This record gives sequence, C-alpha cells and structure tokens, in this order.
Amino acid sequence: MRYSVILFSLFMIFSACKENTTQNESDLNELTVTPLDNPIEGNSSLPRLFSNGKEVYVSWVEKKDSLAILKYASFSNGSWTDSVEESSGGDWFVNWADFPVIAENNGNIVSSYLQKSATGTYTYDVKLNLLNKNNSFKKNNFILHDDGTQSEHGFVSVRPYTGNSFLFTWLDGRETAGKGHGEGAMTLRAALLFEDGTIDHDTLLDDRVCDCCQTASAIGPDDEIIVAYRDRREGEIRDISVVRWDKKDGWNEPVPIGNDQWKIDGCPVNGPAIDSKGSSAAIAWFTAVGGEGKVQLAFSNDVGKTFGIPIRIDSGNATGRVDVVMLNEAEAVVMWMEPDGDDETIRLRKVTSEGKKGEPITISNTSAERASGFPQLEKLDTQLFMAWTVVDKGSSSIKTATLSLDKL
Repeated sequence: MRYSVILFSLFMIFSACKENTTQNESDLNELTVTPLDNPIEGNSSLPRLFSNGKEVYVSWVEKKDSLAILKYASFSNGSWTDSVEESSGGDWFVNWADFPVIAENNGNIVSSYLQKSATGTYTYDVKLNLLNKNNSFKKNNFILHDDGTQSEHGFVSVRPYTGNSFLFTWLDGRETAGKGHGEGAMTLRAALLFEDGTIDHDTLLDDRVCDCCQTASAIGPDDEIIVAYRDRREGEIRDISVVRWDKKDGWNEPVPIGNDQWKIDGCPVNGPAIDSKGSSAAIAWFTAVGGEGKVQLAFSNDVGKTFGIPIRIDSGNATGRVDVVMLNEAEAVVMWMEPDGDDETIRLRKVTSEGKKGEPITISNTSAERASGFPQLEKLDTQLFMAWTVVDKGSSSIKTATLSLDKL
C-alpha cells in the first residue's frame, strides 16, 4: 500500500513536470515569435518587405474580383501607418512568384507591379510608381524598360543607390519576342531610376539566364553592385551566378558560385537572395541537384569578388523560397521553407561565416502550394520582421511577426 502511494506520488510529480515543460515550451515559442497586427485586409498576397534601418515598409496586392490593387504601409515607433493605395487594374499579371517590390531612399519611395502589354500569357511590362514621403506621386505608372516589345519582363529587385537613386535589376524577354520556340533567350538587365523619375544606364548583364527565377542585388561600401540570379549555361546547368560593378572596372563578367552543377530542363522558380554589410555579403539559394532540395549559404568578405564554400542550411529535402539578412559582417540569418512531416514550415536560423549554425526556429506552418508565395525577412533595430501568405479555401491573407535577435 505504501509502495503504491509512493508510485502514485511520483506519477503525479512526473505528470505535473511534464505539463509544466509543455507549457514552458509553448510559452517560449510565444515569446520567440511574436505575431504582429498589420493594416492588410481582404484577399491579399505577395507581401514584400524593405527596411531602411529606421522603418520597415511592406507592399502587397489585394484582389477584389478581377481588380488587383497595389498597397503599402510602413512600421516605425511600434506601429503601422494606414495603408496607401498606389495603383489598381484589371489587366495586371499577378503571379505567386513574380511579385511587386518596394524600396525607400531619402524620402523617395518606389514600387513596381506587372501590367499586361498584349493578350499572350507572358506578355507584360514592369510598371513603376515614384512617391515622396507624403505619399504624393512624383511620377506614376511608368515603364521601367524601353524596348517596346510585347514580351515577358519581371522578377524585379530594387536597392537604394547613390545620389537618391534606385538600382533595378530584372529579367527581360525582349530577345524572345517574335521568335519561335527555343529561339531567343531570357536576359538579365539593370538600370538606375533617379529621383526626378528618369531612367538611365540600362545595361545587359547576361544574355542567357533562367526564365523565371527571382533576381537579387546588394550594394557595397564604395557603391559596388552585386547582382545574384539563376544562370542558364550550356547543357541546361542552372546554378546561381553573380555579376558585379565597381568604379574601377565597370560591369564584370558573370561568375557562377557554389558549383552545384544542377542540370534541369525547366525553370525551378526558386531564385537567390543576397544581402551585404560593409565589405561582406551573404547569398542564399536553393538547389535540387541529386534529387534532394537543399538551401545553401555562402559568404564573401571582398564585396562579392569571391565566395566561400557553401554551407547547407536546411534540415532535409527543402522547398527553398529563401531570404537572407546580414546582422553584421560575420553573421547572417536565412529564412526558407521545408516540410516537417505532413506540414510545410517556414524556418530561419543564424549562421556565421565560419559555418557555425544556430538552432532552426519555426516561424509558422504554411502550405507548399504556389499560392503561399515567398516568405519575407528584414531587420529593424534589434528585431527581425517577417511576412508570409496564408492560403485558406481559395482566399489568402498576409501575416506578419517579429523575432528578437537575442532569441537566435
């Protein structure tokens, strides 16, 4: 009898400890990732984040029947502004992987969207809006490129650049216009948008690239430019390449990184992400060479001239859809998607240039379907900001959250 009482007491203590442990783990998870209310309403998707170090901007597309509406808001001093409606149209190309971008530079705000130029499935232009800090248009609904072809233009990236300008990179299909199947290749181009709305220095960076993977760019301390993208080399090798610009040599030839040697006959729709801090840069990308999805990260300490040995980031068979933010010249945080049992999850982890990896943190469950899009990551002060799309019964909404850097 006494023995039974002791066993019962031990069981109760163990059960209480187990319950407390579970509760504590739940509390820790709630403390780690903090949901953040935002002004995004309705059937919304395609979030894009941008941080200037003082504010975080988010842009998105809201759908009302056949009408697409581009909106944005900003976060500072602990709260979001009201949303600002920029443009709308019933003839936009709205795609899960080819989304609008937004950036700010010394009071100038620029954003993009895609508008159909003809009846073809992939005939659309990149349109821009340039606003001032008071949300008044300096120039609106104007085209980024000047080729005039009815072809595909998209997968835009933007960074603030010198003299209050913006650096744009994009995939440009002008060489495919009017040509037969397999003739004419997708190209990579860059240009500068100035604060008066003029566009100049339109330059061809690579004359044959993968057709529908996102582009990315970063800026060095002496106005150097690093552009990352998925290349398309002989034999359908679709690895990641970088092309650089500096004041001494101008635009350099593209250089592949990682040496994945991934041969794939179609576009994986999974582009790279890049960020810089001082003379350092970090680039994250997805590859499925060998039949297993992987997320890789490589660091550079010479403004992208060379990159170190890739560091694998994921836990196994990743889905990709990466983003990256540098915390300092030796540390970066990578976000990606991967399956976890029957679930698809959004995760992130801190990685050092020496290859030391923090524990992966699950941000949210999500869906592997295309409509869930590409999660976004930015840094403001001591917080990481995240945005992603939740899909439910044919409709979608955007969630935002923060994570304190001391939780990494």
